[in-house]
Amino acid sequence: MDARAAAARAIAQLLRQQGSLASALPPLLPKVKAKDRGLVQELCYGSLRYFHRLNYGLQPLLQKPLGAKDQDIQALLLIGAYQLEYSRIPPHAAVASCVEACRGLGKNWATKLVNGVLRNYQRKLPLELPAEQPWLSSSHPKWLYKQLQQAWPEQFEDILDNNNQHPSFSLRVNRRWGSRAQYLNLLEQANIEAKACEFAADGITLSQACAVEVLPGFSQGWASVQDEAAQLAAELMELQPGQRILDACCAPGGKTCHILEREPSSQVLAIDLEPKRLARVQENLERLQLKAELVTADASSDSWWDGQQFDRILLDAPCSATGVIRRHPDIKILRKPANIDELVTLQGQILRALWPKLKPGGILVYATCSVLPAENEAQVERFLEAEASAEAMPIKANWGLAQTFGRQLFPRAGGGDGFYYARMQKIK
Repeated sequence: MDARAAAARAIAQLLRQQGSLASALPPLLPKVKAKDRGLVQELCYGSLRYFHRLNYGLQPLLQKPLGAKDQDIQALLLIGAYQLEYSRIPPHAAVASCVEACRGLGKNWATKLVNGVLRNYQRKLPLELPAEQPWLSSSHPKWLYKQLQQAWPEQFEDILDNNNQHPSFSLRVNRRWGSRAQYLNLLEQANIEAKACEFAADGITLSQACAVEVLPGFSQGWASVQDEAAQLAAELMELQPGQRILDACCAPGGKTCHILEREPSSQVLAIDLEPKRLARVQENLERLQLKAELVTADASSDSWWDGQQFDRILLDAPCSATGVIRRHPDIKILRKPANIDELVTLQGQILRALWPKLKPGGILVYATCSVLPAENEAQVERFLEAEASAEAMPIKANWGLAQTFGRQLFPRAGGGDGFYYARMQKIK
C-alpha cells in the first residue's frame, strides 16, 4: 500500500471518530513497505499535531465540505498541507505524492481536487492566522486552550509549545539487574548517546529514540521504556518488603513492573478492565522475569475483591491524557469537553470504591497523565472533604509544581510528560 494512502486511511478513522491512532495504525503498517513505515507514522502524527492550524487553512479552499465517506480525501489534504508547511519534501513532490495517493485509495475522481487545493494552499503560505483566535497558532482546540490558559496562566504557553514537540525517549533501568551508572556505560559502548534523568532515580533519557532491539540487554530485562514522570509513582509508595499491593488500572504495566523491581517480595495484584491490555502487562512481566497476579476487573466495582485489604494502592486513574498530547496528538481531535466531566465522575467512583480496600495506615497514590485541575487537585480535594478517614500526605520533591494537595508536572522539553501525583493515608 502507498504510504500516504495508508496514512490517510488511519487519519480518516479519527475524523470519523472511529478510533485512535493506536488502534488505526497497527493493522495498516504491515501493508506498507518496511522502509516507508516510519514515513507513515510521521505523516499521521505530524498532520494531527497541527490539525487545527492546517484545517483552518484548507477549509476556505474547498467549495463544500467533504462527506463522511470521503474523509480519506480530507486526510490526504491534511497530509499534503503538513508536507508543504512542516517537511523538507519539495513542494512539487508533496503535492504529486498526495495526488498519486488518490489512486491508491481508489478515488481517481479526487486527483484534480487534491491537486488544486494543495497548490492553492502552497500559495497562501505562510498562513495568516487571526489574532482573535490564538488557539490556531498553537494548533489546539479552543476549549482546551481556554482551560489551560485559565488553569495555568504562567505555564500554559510552555504547555502548548511542548505539546507540539517530539516526546523524549526514556528508559527505566531494572535495579534487580544493576545500576543506572552501569547501564549508561553499556549505552556509551553501544554508541547510544544518553544521560541520567533529572528526577527519576532509575531513569535514563536517550538523545534520540531507537528500536528496543538495539538496547543492551533489553530482551533479558535489563531496561524498559518508560517516561520519566511515570517512573515517579513507585518512588512515592514507600514500599516495604512483603507488602500486599494493588495496582488499579495497571495496563500497560510499566508501574507494576517498577514496583516489583523496587521490592521483589511484594504481593502485587494488578487489575485492568480490558483483557487485551492485561496481555501486554503479562508480556512485560515475563520479559523482566517478574510475577504478579493479573485480573480483568472494573476498579469501580467490588466483584473482584477477596476482602483482604492492601498495604498500598496505586490508582493510575483513567483520564483525559492531556499531559501526553505530544505522544498522542490525536487527543486534540478525539477529546471533547464532555469527556472531562465523564472522566471526573469515573475517577471519583473508583477512588470511593478502592478506599475501603486500603488497610488503616496504608497509602494510596493517585496519579493521572492529565494537566487539568478538575481531574487532579480538585478531584483529590473533593475526596478528602468527603472521606473522614483520608488524610493528605505531603510530597517532598524537587520536581513538579507543589499544589495544596499533590504535585503537578508539565511536559518538559527533553524531559518527562505532564503528570499529577497525590498521596493519601488511611487514618488508623
